[in-house]
Amino acid sequence: MDPIVYLLLIAVLVIIVLWVFLSFVPIMLWVSALASGVRIGIITLIAMRLRRVIPSRIVNPMIKATKAGITLTINQLESHFLAGGNVDRVVNALIAAHRANIELPFERAAAIDLAGRDVLQAVQMSVNPRVIETPTVSAVAKNGIEVKVIARVTVRANIDRLVGGAGEETIIARVGEGIVTTVGSSSSHKDVLENPDMISRTVLGKGLDAGTAFEILSIDIADVDVGKNIGAQLQTEQAEADKRIAQAKAEERRAMAVAQEQEMKARVVEMRAKVVESESQVPLAMADALKDGKLGVMDYMNYKNIDADTQMRSSLSKAADPNKTDKEQ
Repeated sequence: MDPIVYLLLIAVLVIIVLWVFLSFVPIMLWVSALASGVRIGIITLIAMRLRRVIPSRIVNPMIKATKAGITLTINQLESHFLAGGNVDRVVNALIAAHRANIELPFERAAAIDLAGRDVLQAVQMSVNPRVIETPTVSAVAKNGIEVKVIARVTVRANIDRLVGGAGEETIIARVGEGIVTTVGSSSSHKDVLENPDMISRTVLGKGLDAGTAFEILSIDIADVDVGKNIGAQLQTEQAEADKRIAQAKAEERRAMAVAQEQEMKARVVEMRAKVVESESQVPLAMADALKDGKLGVMDYMNYKNIDADTQMRSSLSKAADPNKTDKEQ
């Protein structure tokens, strides 16, 4: 084999070996750590590779913490990384808290990060409070007038209650409840318009930040508007409902009266039928009386005369008063 080709093969093989070695053993990262004053062994970096930990994710935050004067250990950072935490964000939060003179141990910062909260944002909010604006809250005063209120809540993150503490939604809900309670206890909407700070004082005095991850610094009323006359609207709807109920009851009584009238007419027809039936028995009875000799011919003739006279009187009465019915006669 040609010596030149042999040397080229050896050079390529050496380059491949060096590339594999340098990719597995982070020499440059070890040099950077030593230059920064972070004492870490090359064996530790190799062990990180074996534990499937990216060494740069541990060493670079360690360098930042050391330069900032924060004492941390490789085991702390590596265990947090293996637990699924963001090591760089936790270290940045520790540095920010150290600069702001806020007591924040590493274990608490790691717990906040593992709980799913942004620990760096929490530290920044502790230094620079945040303003939360509530949506429009509608409340009704005692005189029935609707009042629409928008409030701005200035909060500061409470590091001690970040783990397990309620979020912004709870703050907004509690402030809205306080606004409704304050406006509802006012005798008139004019009192709220004249003194909107009464809402701030009442709501702030309720301790709404209990059990939350925030500390309420102030509650300011941004806007107060007058809405509908809810009381008058409810009274109108109640009056309309009462009218419909009265109409339904009146219709029920009318239907009962009509039914009773029809029933009485049916009874009148029934009684008239009985009268006709009874009258039909009279000739038969008279015939039996004549046959048995209990009624004479002259008695029968007198009965017919009386009957004819009665019919004549009835005819004259109808001619004198055409509107007179047989029942009235």
